[in-house]
Amino acid sequence: MMKRPNTRQALVLLVRTALGGVFVYASMDKILRPDDFALVISNYRILPDSLVNLAAVTLPWLELFLGGFLLLGIWVPGAALTCNALLGIFSIALAFNLLRGLDIDCGCFRLSLEGAQRASMVLSLLRDAALLGLGVFLLSQQVMEKQRSG
Repeated sequence: MMKRPNTRQALVLLVRTALGGVFVYASMDKILRPDDFALVISNYRILPDSLVNLAAVTLPWLELFLGGFLLLGIWVPGAALTCNALLGIFSIALAFNLLRGLDIDCGCFRLSLEGAQRASMVLSLLRDAALLGLGVFLLSQQVMEKQRSG
């Protein structure tokens, strides 16, 4: 007889799947269009020019692998921790550019080389904060599970 997952396990599975799916989806357009993603990264005016292309090529693949790990349930604590770090960095970069008054596309899902509206930058920041909340929940559940079993 198969054991039914409890509510907490079902919620963890839902959050893990949702966060993994978001990361995989976010990587797709960037992987297919690294030149455009490099321009988006450059528009943030945070990285030195010498690191923009490296970030544009590696970041989408990192998102893809992390999302895949979460979807497949592989290395979940490390993947959740790394996703949280990325979401924190993305949030700081968005907030920094909002404070500087820059009107840029976040480059989160679909790449657009035209300026964003401040409202969409705020929504992107709120979305990243919500995703970070999911990631923190997932990581906390992984830590609690490890403490229970070990």
